Amino acid sequence: MSTSLDDNDRKMLDLLRQNGRLSNQELADLIGLSASQCSRKRIALEQAGLILGYHAQLSPEGDGAPVMGVVEVRMLSHTPEAVELFYDFVRKADAIRDVLKLTGEYDYLLKVAVPDLAALSQLINALSALRNCVSHLRTSVVLERIKESGVVITSRA
Repeated sequence: MSTSLDDNDRKMLDLLRQNGRLSNQELADLIGLSASQCSRKRIALEQAGLILGYHAQLSPEGDGAPVMGVVEVRMLSHTPEAVELFYDFVRKADAIRDVLKLTGEYDYLLKVAVPDLAALSQLINALSALRNCVSHLRTSVVLERIKESGVVITSRA
């Protein structure tokens, strides 16, 4: 499938972003296509790499990691060895949920989830100990999750 998307493709992607558990029949009913057309479109979107996977969004308590944080990382060095050391660390650290490479003052933004503040402290210490790699960290603790992956978690009346 080319990167050219029609209105039905966009509608299907939006519906699946909101609820990845929708069946082809449910999608068909919502979009106005047959179930077989929806199935073909979904498979084409998956094969084109536009749908990367289907995941359950867990609460922090259900995940066993109720303390969330955001860590901004400034690299000391951008040599291939330093970057690979950092990437290896984030690949292996289960507490690191998302990693974004940035422009601006910091090089990376990490979204982390840990069982408690002691575990967050240990993670920060381990990041700080990456020799010849990390120069500065700035950590913030998440007080409330309001919207994630396009889905509103906390609504204010």
